[in-house]
Amino acid sequence: MNAAIIRRHHSDLPAHPNELDRWRIVRALTKRERYRYVSPEVTAVPGGYLVESPCCSGNINAEGGLVEVALLHHDTTGAAWQLFRKDHRKGVWEWHSTHQRLGLATAVLNADPERLFWQ
Repeated sequence: MNAAIIRRHHSDLPAHPNELDRWRIVRALTKRERYRYVSPEVTAVPGGYLVESPCCSGNINAEGGLVEVALLHHDTTGAAWQLFRKDHRKGVWEWHSTHQRLGLATAVLNADPERLFWQ
């Protein structure tokens, strides 16, 4: 028997952040190449997700506190993910790259060969 499923779309609700994508990011971060011994936190923020992690290197926070690693922002007009890195010296977010899929953005964040995110 084929049954049609009718879903209501709430156009007044933003697509991001949502719990499913937050967990996708959390799971993806387990594959990162740097600072694998710390547990990053992914927090929903307006339009996206904030990635924070305990600072173990002392480069950013000598006391080892929680530092901002990355900001993933969903651009609804372009249907793309904007990946930002934190410039801790200036205290500002800097655009890093744009990706059509969330998985591609987290892959860049995980690889981080230039240590722009995981400092």
